[in-house]
Amino acid sequence: MRRLGLLVGLLITVTACGGAPQAQETTPRPTWAMAIHGGAGTIPRDIDPEVRDAYVAGMTKALHIGADKLAAGSTAVDAVEAVIVELEDNPLFNAGRGAVFTSDGRHELDAAIMDGRTRACGAVTGVTTVRHPILLARTLMERFPPVFMAGAGAEAIAAEAGLEQVPNTFFDTPKRRQQLDEFLKRRAATKGGGTVGAVAMDSAGNLAAATSTGGLTGKLPGRIGDSPVIGAGTFADNASCAVSGTGTGEQYIRHTVASSIAALVREGGMPLEAAAHHVIDDVLDPGDGGVIAVGHDGSVAMVFSTTGMYRGAADSSGRFEVKIWE
Repeated sequence: MRRLGLLVGLLITVTACGGAPQAQETTPRPTWAMAIHGGAGTIPRDIDPEVRDAYVAGMTKALHIGADKLAAGSTAVDAVEAVIVELEDNPLFNAGRGAVFTSDGRHELDAAIMDGRTRACGAVTGVTTVRHPILLARTLMERFPPVFMAGAGAEAIAAEAGLEQVPNTFFDTPKRRQQLDEFLKRRAATKGGGTVGAVAMDSAGNLAAATSTGGLTGKLPGRIGDSPVIGAGTFADNASCAVSGTGTGEQYIRHTVASSIAALVREGGMPLEAAAHHVIDDVLDPGDGGVIAVGHDGSVAMVFSTTGMYRGAADSSGRFEVKIWE
């Protein structure tokens, strides 16, 4: 099994309630747990400290929002939705306001959400005017028969539901415009992170997963990655785990990454961490990306084969941490 290199990087850990973390063997099973990500990719270790701190602050704020909801008895679905809404409004990440540009200089947004209790799910792709695609995905899950909607049809549902719609230019940021300009100059694939995701187990033992993305810089208009594809980039099932992926979308679709991890846990009896490592390290190619996952027992896995992945985890035992590198 390929293993990630021994990297010494940034590790920012905050322990909730001021208590020292307990040894693993004495820590009781969490009553709730959450993990979030902000994308995996080539993240330089010499990144500007101010930029690094901004990413950490954004992840920390989003994780607090989700953890506070779960601690107050919120459902896993509500918690992952709240995290994604926060990250969709943060221009640092490739979702919502900070979404990358397609090759023709526009934004096409994708999102998915899944309730592990019932396997209800909703996914949207190619939306261009919906401020929070994750809210549209949940609206589809709860109020309309289809599971997966695209483009104008999805936006018609957003209008009917009264969700906020904005001009496509609302999603522009100078950083993403610069990335597009550089892409168009070299006409090569751009690998990077920025997709956002959240997975959670609530105090009732129910699981949920949600993912939102702007796709790849310079992508062909109409290209769809793994994020809105149930079973590829997003999956939740109370009998196994909840998974959100970030990486090379075509690979995640080919190997149904999220549902494959769940199957290894559910059918193969494999521990969550081992299942995630098997798929990321042995099935995918090196550098394809990473996943976050929460198991039905409250265990958390955050596994990646890139140089870094913006990620964080929290649970009822007092764990609260945000990391970039290993």
